[in-house]
Amino acid sequence: MKTLLFDKTQCGVSILLNVLLGTEVQERYSLLQQFTTDVFEVIFFKQAKGYLVLNERTISITNNTVVFISPFQKRQWKLEADGLDFTVLIFQEDFLNDFFADKLFTYRLLYFYQLDHPLYISQTSAGLQKACDTLQEIKAELVNSKPDSEHLVRSLLYYLLLKLNREYAQQHLLPLQKPGNNYAYQFKRLLEKHIGQKQRINEYAAALGISRITLNKAVKAQFNVTAAHMLKQRLVYEIKNLLVYANLSVAEIAHQLNFSEPNHLMRLFKAQTGQTTTEFLAGYQNGSSA
Repeated sequence: MKTLLFDKTQCGVSILLNVLLGTEVQERYSLLQQFTTDVFEVIFFKQAKGYLVLNERTISITNNTVVFISPFQKRQWKLEADGLDFTVLIFQEDFLNDFFADKLFTYRLLYFYQLDHPLYISQTSAGLQKACDTLQEIKAELVNSKPDSEHLVRSLLYYLLLKLNREYAQQHLLPLQKPGNNYAYQFKRLLEKHIGQKQRINEYAAALGISRITLNKAVKAQFNVTAAHMLKQRLVYEIKNLLVYANLSVAEIAHQLNFSEPNHLMRLFKAQTGQTTTEFLAGYQNGSSA
């Protein structure tokens, strides 16, 4: 599977993010084959008709839709070329976290690394246009960089991402409050980095130096799900990826993910998805699992 890499030379400045008009990258969003990228993408569709298969789920793409994609998520676009009008914001995780001097910034945004809720929101025409105007201001600073451009880009980007986070929370009925600590975000970050090696809540609690009860309380307050639910959902996502893309048997996947027995993996998968691994693969191959 092809992975499209972030092109630093396109930025022209030290700020490693970019704003791309649909006309510049339309070919990428017309690809019929599956691919991944190494960046975060926020795609603002003014006009569009078609769909996106992301994480084995189908997202209908219509006018005034904003889509959120995290690095290395498998996607396949099927958009009609006629009338297609969109703008894309792209950036890499390390850059953004450094840019805002917050190593957990991308994990604070509810729409990234999200497995429980749809990876899009709908906006009004006016709301979508306002976001695109902000993107064009950012683009202008990237193209015609001045001594204070970095500060302007930082303020505009911060405003835009947090505004989208608020709208995402509102549309998907998620809590949005200032946490008393960072445990929930740290847990989310550790899941991304260690899900292949750690499948027990106690391991993550120990890594954070807190109790399981404290971790669960923090996750519940911030994401409205239990820590165990987040871990299981992330683990099932990893299993699906390996089943579909790695050409491994269930036994090989169980070994790779440190399950003591393949049966334990199969029981977890059935409990979380309602399907056996065989049923999931059959549905995926028939185009019905999304």
